[in-house]
Amino acid sequence: MARKHTTRFVITIVSILLGTLLFFAALIVGCLIYFNSPPDKPPVITQDDPTLRIDESGANPLGQTVRLELRPGESVRSVGQRMEDAGIIRNRYFWELLSHVDKEYLKAGIYSLSLPASQMEIRSVLVSGKQLLIRVTIPEGVTLKKTAPILAEAGICAEEDFLAAASNRETLDSYRVPGATLEGYLYPDTYLFPEAYPANLVVKAMADTFFKRLAEIQPEALSLSPAELNNRVILASIVEREYRVAEEAALMAGVFYNRLRIGMALQSCATVEYVITEIQNRPHPERLFDRDTEIRNPYNTYMVPGLPPGPISAPGAVALNAAFHPVSSNYLYFRLVNPAEGRHYFSETLDDHIRAGVLYVKSRNS
Repeated sequence: MARKHTTRFVITIVSILLGTLLFFAALIVGCLIYFNSPPDKPPVITQDDPTLRIDESGANPLGQTVRLELRPGESVRSVGQRMEDAGIIRNRYFWELLSHVDKEYLKAGIYSLSLPASQMEIRSVLVSGKQLLIRVTIPEGVTLKKTAPILAEAGICAEEDFLAAASNRETLDSYRVPGATLEGYLYPDTYLFPEAYPANLVVKAMADTFFKRLAEIQPEALSLSPAELNNRVILASIVEREYRVAEEAALMAGVFYNRLRIGMALQSCATVEYVITEIQNRPHPERLFDRDTEIRNPYNTYMVPGLPPGPISAPGAVALNAAFHPVSSNYLYFRLVNPAEGRHYFSETLDDHIRAGVLYVKSRNS
């Protein structure tokens, strides 16, 4: 009897202990689930913290999309405090507990959080390094001065920072660019950059893309001397601003090479426009007059034979291909004769060139 009584007592004690352990285990699990779950109320984002704001462009039918910036060197405790204050998470102490369990570091940057979300879901985003990216398109034929405000308006980098990075001598030397800036060497394309991205990294991405595209168009181009390559880029930048129909670009390049070969001035209107808008900072002219073509400037190819000192725009694939693969012909002139379609008339002699202009004026008047 005593042995049975002892056995029952032991079983009772063990049952109580197991029940107590299960109770506290369930309590702990319940607390973890509770604190990990999103708050019952939507977050309250104020203007007090500029690194935390509602993303109006975020498509989140279940709640809100919040843009959260993690500052370089910011502690886990600081991030947790900010999110708790804004009502994004329930408890910052649980947030700190997660950081002790998961040793992976939070990565500085700007992130898009789709709320409501658990703390573990939020943490997985902030340690991933997958920052919010902004899509920006740099059109073909733009200059550095016109690229800078495009990037600034997109929130990627400040205009002055971009222009400074594009004229950094160390960067220029790393790409073997002989000029004073990377004008013509930043490829026009659609890019994805984080918000407030370092300007030097923006420039590097665009320059790397340029040389990658160039290698695809003409693999031997990268073996040219800096001066030889620069001449091709200069010509491509002029063709970029002159052509309107893609199939005429290589023929235009051939005309310019013909002029260079015989020592004839290039007489490119695009270079005169560059002088007016980029050097003299005047509005883009609707048309050019004789006084414009007589401006004394090294970039004015009406006044100065040969190529201008540097590129006048960012050439795209069509213009680069034209500069490296010009169409051979005897043409020395071309004239726009169909503004609606952007087509030109190509001729070998000045008389034929003038005659084409007279015929164009007559057809337009009629």
